[in-house]
Amino acid sequence: MNRHLKEILRLLPRALLVMLVISAPLLAVPSLQAADEAVIEAPTMKKRGAGFVLMVSLQRGS
Repeated sequence: MNRHLKEILRLLPRALLVMLVISAPLLAVPSLQAADEAVIEAPTMKKRGAGFVLMVSLQRGS
């Protein structure tokens, strides 16, 4: 019985450390302040000027 207690006490700090590492991201989520929206979206891509190229090619064809 004494041997089992010593083994449990030896593994307890390691188990607590693993639980802390796993739960840290979950505990940090409510503390994030991401404005008023619940969804964070990626920024929209800027237009590359395809309309100008199309206009020039249509003028050359006329």
